[in-house]
Amino acid sequence: MMDRLLIVIPTLNEEAHIAAVLQSLVAEAPADAKVVVSDGGSIDNTRCIVAGFPRVTLLNNPQKLQGAGINRAVETLGQDCTVLLRADAHATYPAGFIQALLDELHATEADSVTVPMRTLGPTPFTEAVAAAQNSVLGTGGSAHRTGKGGRFVDHGHHALMRLSAFRSVGGYDPAQSHNEDAELDYRLRAAGHTIWLTDKTCIGYVPRSTFSALFHQYFKHGKGRATTAQKHNMRLKLRQIAPLLVLSSLVLAAIGLGLSLIDPMWMMLTIPTAAWAVVCLILGAALAIKARRLPMLLSGPAAMVMHIGWGLGFLTAARQ
Repeated sequence: MMDRLLIVIPTLNEEAHIAAVLQSLVAEAPADAKVVVSDGGSIDNTRCIVAGFPRVTLLNNPQKLQGAGINRAVETLGQDCTVLLRADAHATYPAGFIQALLDELHATEADSVTVPMRTLGPTPFTEAVAAAQNSVLGTGGSAHRTGKGGRFVDHGHHALMRLSAFRSVGGYDPAQSHNEDAELDYRLRAAGHTIWLTDKTCIGYVPRSTFSALFHQYFKHGKGRATTAQKHNMRLKLRQIAPLLVLSSLVLAAIGLGLSLIDPMWMMLTIPTAAWAVVCLILGAALAIKARRLPMLLSGPAAMVMHIGWGLGFLTAARQ
């Protein structure tokens, strides 16, 4: 039986990116594929841009969250489809992307094919963020962020999935705003399904363009991971524990600075925070020197913002 593809792109105010994403995917989508933009109520020109693509269906997503939007597309338009391709409006897709995923699905007999994600830096600031996110400094060595593909994994950036597997575990949790992909992967693996991280293709990702937006994004990522961990009683990996240790060191540093007014010896409590900051700045400088790119000096501070945002988000959700 031939696969019939359902391509779903969740959006919310993505006028800057959605046209390029649709152009690249629609151009190579099989003739019988369904292409759906599940929009969470955009107030910019996203919906008008989507309406200009004749092969694309615009679907309302009243719950706004990405997982809910994909579930809605599967429920309303995916009855005669066998494979789901989840695409992201903030990503760039290389030529041959769809066929590479389909080939991997058949070659590996996996239930889900995930992809490495390479962060792109079109501006000096995003170049620095990209340098951090593409290295251990910002990712802690996550396989799909460092390009370690060609193997079965517990989790990867979502791309292609058999709809039979997706439906068998109930799809995405429609109430989870972030980390919904890792949460679904946990349920897929628990149900005996397999997840393959390909090394045949990858996607590009455009990061947030300010420190404030970057912090807000990682705060939500941390909350999402805490929600997933609590829901399934999961043990955290070292790269997920590290930001929590950073927060602990910051608390110690604040205490040390306060008590140093009484006794300078208390300044020793600031050593862990100082060491973390120095390591981030040195690694960021190393990235800049290796690439011979001055803007990458900000990759250290960018990583620090990501660590603090993720840790605060995790603790916020864990306390709720």
